[in-house]
Amino acid sequence: MPDERPHILVSRCLGFAACRYNGGVVAAPFVESLKPFVQVTTACPEVSIGLGVPRAPIRLVDVDGVEHLVQSATGLDVTDAMRSFGEEFLAGAEDLYDGAILKAGSPSCGYRDVKVYASLERGSASRKGSGAFGGAVAARCALSPVEDEGRLRNADLRGHFLTRLFARARFRAAARAGEVGELVSFHARHKLLLMAYNQVGMRELGRLVANRERRTPTEVWAEYGRGFAAALARAPRRGSAVNVLMHALGYVSERVTPQERAFFLATLEDYRVGRVPLSVALRLMQAWIVRFDVAYLRDQVFFEPYPRELLDELDSGKGRDVR
Repeated sequence: MPDERPHILVSRCLGFAACRYNGGVVAAPFVESLKPFVQVTTACPEVSIGLGVPRAPIRLVDVDGVEHLVQSATGLDVTDAMRSFGEEFLAGAEDLYDGAILKAGSPSCGYRDVKVYASLERGSASRKGSGAFGGAVAARCALSPVEDEGRLRNADLRGHFLTRLFARARFRAAARAGEVGELVSFHARHKLLLMAYNQVGMRELGRLVANRERRTPTEVWAEYGRGFAAALARAPRRGSAVNVLMHALGYVSERVTPQERAFFLATLEDYRVGRVPLSVALRLMQAWIVRFDVAYLRDQVFFEPYPRELLDELDSGKGRDVR
């Protein structure tokens, strides 16, 4: 089964067009690096509802407990226009997009940590909320990874996002066949990845694939898709990845030298305490998989859940929350 490229929604200002309120474009190296591997659809909600470039900024304002999207300089309320645009643009989005990258902090595109002001007055108090369009994207695409470009500068967040993004695309490609046998193969390829992310979810999905209730393939695929996305929703702990690699070590342990085994175990400890990235330990194990031709491990998505070229993106966001 050939894998296929994820379909991703991206804020248009992230390197695609100079459509920011000030007429600028945001440099987004990670988005640029993604382009050869994904299908991209861009959106600029503010331009789409008729606001020009450049334009007076808009902000989210709490009016009697209801959030309004208002242009501070003119008092123009574009709440209804933005809502209508979002409903039309996102119709069917849950089945169309495998993920989304949105502009951080934008009152339209931001999906989290967006300022919601108490009034239009300069310096008025604010709280955190979701952008008018970004919040709708996150709600409509609840099974897909949604992030902003700022958080994706963190290596762990970026790896988690990419893992979910490409996993969803692989599932979509496999589900197109609709055969239960294809689902058995898909689950087998993703077993170690699921083990790292969510062992309870892995076992539940295994029982679903066994299909002892004799449900129709359509029912099984649909339920598996929801369970698969849920199992990958939270980033795995480092200890879980270490446990999976220890499990993999069992397939080659008798064929490596004591010195090689000791070096690998030391590398796992370095990863566990944060001295090296997971990719270092993965590459060591992959070398043994090739050397000893371990078919079961060779087919596991865990060792390369997304194109290796995307590992080159530099991390400039250490310390950001991974959850």
